[in-house]
Amino acid sequence: MTIKGIIWDADGTLLDSMEIWDHAPDHYLETLGIEPEPNLGEILFEMSLEQGAKYLIDRYHLPVGVADVLEGIHCQIETFYRREVTLKPGAKELLAEFKQKGYPMILATSGDKDCIRQACERLEIRQYFTELLFCSEVGAGKDRPDIYLEAARKMNCRPDEALVVEDALHAIETAKKAGFSTVAVYDKANKEQEKIRETADIYLKSFNEQLAEMITGRM
Repeated sequence: MTIKGIIWDADGTLLDSMEIWDHAPDHYLETLGIEPEPNLGEILFEMSLEQGAKYLIDRYHLPVGVADVLEGIHCQIETFYRREVTLKPGAKELLAEFKQKGYPMILATSGDKDCIRQACERLEIRQYFTELLFCSEVGAGKDRPDIYLEAARKMNCRPDEALVVEDALHAIETAKKAGFSTVAVYDKANKEQEKIRETADIYLKSFNEQLAEMITGRM
């Protein structure tokens, strides 16, 4: 099988960023001088954003509305992407290697547009992608293949000629069902690693496993 283009996820794949989504509410409370309960992330995990904001207001007696809490949490996330988020080890070198080999690459993410763009510029990886695609622009999340199909179209590839690199099980399953070859990248935020390993065509514990050689040998 010949791979003619590569589609990369951002959060949890290239960016070591998943922890902020669990701890942004903690950081928000700390800016107000409030010590959050130890298991706050677990409590909020099953809630929508609005439900989580309401919980914080009720639990910590915050004298603000839901919109204010959501804005405060978003500010913590935006600051993290603008100033702190890092790349997974070996990610930049791998992007440079594929770029040098002539592969077109597109970043396809469900992340926030401003946050992802700022992170890509600061980390100096924007140059490796022909385009940044966002689920919010495509109109569907990664439970549907729309963003992958659009990325393949923009790279003039059929699905079976494009590689999707992801960390989350549902995204890998979506891409495979749509006919893409898949690479799973380990991220500690994902608890279903055995299922992820079984589902993906290639499984990487890290980017130091020489993905380029693995593709040449297996695809």
